[in-house]
Amino acid sequence: MASPLSYPIVDTGQSRCYDNRTEIAPPKPGQPFYGQDAQYQCHPFRYVISADGLTVCDQTTGLTWQRSPDTDGDGVLTRKDKLTWEQAQAQPAKLNAAKFGGFGDWRLPSIKDLYSLFNASGTDPSGPSNMDTSVLTPFIDTKYFKFAYGDTRTGERVIDSQYASSTKYVGKSARGGVKLFGVNFADGRIKGYDLQMPGGAEKTFFVQCVRGNPGYGKNDFRDNRDGTITDRATGLIWSRMDSGKGMNWQDALVWVQKKNAEKFLGHADWRLPSVKELQSIVDYTRSPDTTHSPAMDPVFHCTTLTNEGGNTDYPCYWSATTHAGFRGGEAAMYVAFGRAAGWMSPRALAGGPPERRGGFGPGPGGPPGAPPQGQDAGDYHFVDVHGAGAQRSDPKAGDPAAFPHGRGPQGDVIRITNYLRLVRYGLPHQDQNTR
Repeated sequence: MASPLSYPIVDTGQSRCYDNRTEIAPPKPGQPFYGQDAQYQCHPFRYVISADGLTVCDQTTGLTWQRSPDTDGDGVLTRKDKLTWEQAQAQPAKLNAAKFGGFGDWRLPSIKDLYSLFNASGTDPSGPSNMDTSVLTPFIDTKYFKFAYGDTRTGERVIDSQYASSTKYVGKSARGGVKLFGVNFADGRIKGYDLQMPGGAEKTFFVQCVRGNPGYGKNDFRDNRDGTITDRATGLIWSRMDSGKGMNWQDALVWVQKKNAEKFLGHADWRLPSVKELQSIVDYTRSPDTTHSPAMDPVFHCTTLTNEGGNTDYPCYWSATTHAGFRGGEAAMYVAFGRAAGWMSPRALAGGPPERRGGFGPGPGGPPGAPPQGQDAGDYHFVDVHGAGAQRSDPKAGDPAAFPHGRGPQGDVIRITNYLRLVRYGLPHQDQNTR
């Protein structure tokens, strides 16, 4: 049965509960870590493969997808199937001319269309470069969709499985170029990717076109004038105000339950949103550097903060979704409504390769003014590396000072004390239940 909502948020598929490190039994009310993603389910995936095997219809969203981004049609996914932005824009017309799957209305997916496919039961392989992919689970359901990790034999990284959307970042890259939002179904992130890579090469992506439900991803917010905001497109009810302060992930879960105990705004069923619910309220037409606002509809109130670079900025918000990796459940996913920032060296800003620092644990070095990290790192600069509206992850607990140059190739800023915004079910939802 199709959803009565125009923008139903598909469940993340996360079924396991975690503490700050490992999988645990589902907590009961009042116990630590109660209220995380795996304990709620709504709008499950409802995929149906077409008789010809070319397409997959999601009966929850009303979207129909190509089953595979195999653009050369040889039946094997390799880097040869990846397209530049110019080639990606031409792909729907090719499919429409060929009446692919019997349809002539294919389009590039928006970032919200594309994220509907995200399945949080995946395993983040970030860290070791020689990861055995046979022990990994991608962040897309491979029972229905074809998928391939990056081919390390041809110089790719395991995580090089970025899928293009039609959504450009309204801001600019650190080098002044254009960024395109995409979903990485290998490592479980949304990022704004530079269309021009260091050295001048064009970035390439897997491209998986979509058709149907052109209203998907379009919000319909109503201010209820009681401190809550209803999105009539998704059926979710949000708190207009955020937490007003940052906290670690466990404390965020506790904070939600305290609000329920006091019947905040007249309700006792508030939740920390899943990462897909949280991403649904991103306004990708806004950013700190273009509209001088968070990437969020102004119907919401968003706390202003001063970021690590000394500039006015806006928070990242915790989700209830663990970002499981090869080291367990140490991280949780967040969405950046301000700059998705990182520390970058002059060499990286000039177009050279970035220095991988800090791995996925505490890293050496320090912010600008501290002794340089690495042989030729020099001072690091605070830049918006992935764009407002990116989805990344932070350690659930710890000291941000242990990551003075951030983490990963772009030096992703690590805060750990992120903000939160409450959500509750409102309009009719399919298969809503609490586990």
